[in-house]
Amino acid sequence: MKDDLSARSASTPIVLFAHLPLWTVYPEWGWGTQDSEEALSYVKRFGSVTVLNGHIHQTMQKVEGNVKFHTAMSTAFPQPAPEPRRPRSDESPAEKLRAVLGIRQVEFVASPQHLAVVDSTLE
Repeated sequence: MKDDLSARSASTPIVLFAHLPLWTVYPEWGWGTQDSEEALSYVKRFGSVTVLNGHIHQTMQKVEGNVKFHTAMSTAFPQPAPEPRRPRSDESPAEKLRAVLGIRQVEFVASPQHLAVVDSTLE
């Protein structure tokens, strides 16, 4: 990653695709990585950075400086939101599946604007 980015100018918009979030959402369930700090250090000089990830099967967004983080809901195996003292469960009631499964659409338009990220449930 460091080598790939070194030849790019700081004005280049950067989009990172990651399986796990590059910010620690809920470490008790493994929703974060130990090397995210290193990965994010490589993109600090860029004016526009978008990080797209899945794994946690939750729709969450966060902005930290010039970095916009977007996690996506699942197309299969939905997970409930984390809660302290509750064990992780990959089960959701059948009647709620269409509300917790979804798709993500990302559009890029050449402009100084951000990526358009739209999450939709299957309902």
